[in-house]
Amino acid sequence: MPVYLRPSTQAEALAALAQGRFTVLAGGTDYYASKVGQPLGDDILDISAIGELRGIADSGAHWRIGATTTWSDIIAAPLPPLFDGLKLAAREIGGVQIQNAGTLAGNLCNASPAADGVPALLALDAEVELAGAAGTKRLPLADFLLGNRKTRLAPGQLLTGVLIPRPRHAAVSHFAKLGARKYLVISVVMVAATLEVDAGRVSAARVAVGSCSVVAQRLPALEALLAGKACDARLGELVTDEHLSPLAPIDDVRASSDYRLDAAATLLRRVLNDLGARA
Repeated sequence: MPVYLRPSTQAEALAALAQGRFTVLAGGTDYYASKVGQPLGDDILDISAIGELRGIADSGAHWRIGATTTWSDIIAAPLPPLFDGLKLAAREIGGVQIQNAGTLAGNLCNASPAADGVPALLALDAEVELAGAAGTKRLPLADFLLGNRKTRLAPGQLLTGVLIPRPRHAAVSHFAKLGARKYLVISVVMVAATLEVDAGRVSAARVAVGSCSVVAQRLPALEALLAGKACDARLGELVTDEHLSPLAPIDDVRASSDYRLDAAATLLRRVLNDLGARA
């Protein structure tokens, strides 16, 4: 018979992981949807009752978002404009019922190329916190995600939180998504951007595009070009096709690769124009 465990502490969860291979669940919104019509034969480690893994804390140097923090938690949290893009992404993850149950860590560990939370977190320069028998380590989110449903999470490890560094200057962020309809849809393209602003100019930029590669990608050439530019509502006019070179979109039932590239450029311009006007 399958084993179902629901520990109440992180230590209990890690001890269980050390004893065998479990499927770790927090909200289960991806897992159960993938098992429709199939027998549920996996050994389950349900971490949703571990209080220390949920919540948002400001340490001064960074914010820490616990692994089982839900998207509804993020939407409701009193966070600075730096997190506006992540809040917008949270509102795109299913309906309210999914947002109430789905978690930050689940979205990352599921590692879908269309995971709505990933571009926004990349644009926040996020790191993941991984705990295991050997201790806890931190890893840039960009290094944690390896491909479609592939991460660097090793057997016996648990993703326990996401760390967002405090920017050097005042910062704003934005997120936009294109799908076949307005809500409850897998994305065709997603764009997220964060601008740090000093004296009316961009002091640092982070821009990411999702659903256009097996893993969401930062656009370093565009980020470098934006640095030092004056903030205004024409900032997006700087985007060129060459800036999209890190992307590798596919043709599928949702869109062609050419359409995805064109849509990505359009969304980038809109997001950057909006941020430039706000900053």
